[in-house]
Amino acid sequence: MIKLSVGTTSVEDLEAWHKDARAQGPDGLPRHVTRMWPRREAELLAGGSIYWVIQGLVQCRQRVLRLDEVTGSDGIRRCAIVLEPGLIRTATAPKRPFQGWRYLAERDAPPDLGTARASDDHLPPALSAALADIGVL
Repeated sequence: MIKLSVGTTSVEDLEAWHKDARAQGPDGLPRHVTRMWPRREAELLAGGSIYWVIQGLVQCRQRVLRLDEVTGSDGIRRCAIVLEPGLIRTATAPKRPFQGWRYLAERDAPPDLGTARASDDHLPPALSAALADIGVL
C-alpha cells in the first residue's frame, strides 16, 4: 500500500508524529485511520507495508500489523491501519500526488536501504527528487 504523508516534511517528522499520542491507538501502537476498508486485507496482513510518500518521494515504509474497526465521533465506521513502530528507510522514488491510498505492486516497491546504508547522511528532499528523476537514486 502507498500513502501520502500529508503535512510531514521528512522521515524524522513522520516518526515524531507516530510517537505522538494523537497518532496512537489505545494499545500505544501508531495507526492511520482511513474511511475505506482495504479489499485486499489478506495480502496486506501477510507481511504488507505502507510505503510513505513524503515531499513527493517514497522515502520509507512501515509494516502493517492489523486492521481495527473504529467508530468516529460522527458515528461513521472507519478502518484503523495499525502499524509497527519505527520506519524502514527505502530507496528514494518519485511519486506524483494522489488522493487516499493505493495498492503498490511488489515489483514497483522501492527496496529497503539495508543496514550498510542506515548511517548514510540523508539528502534534502529536493536533491533526492532531482537525483531520482535522472536515475541516480
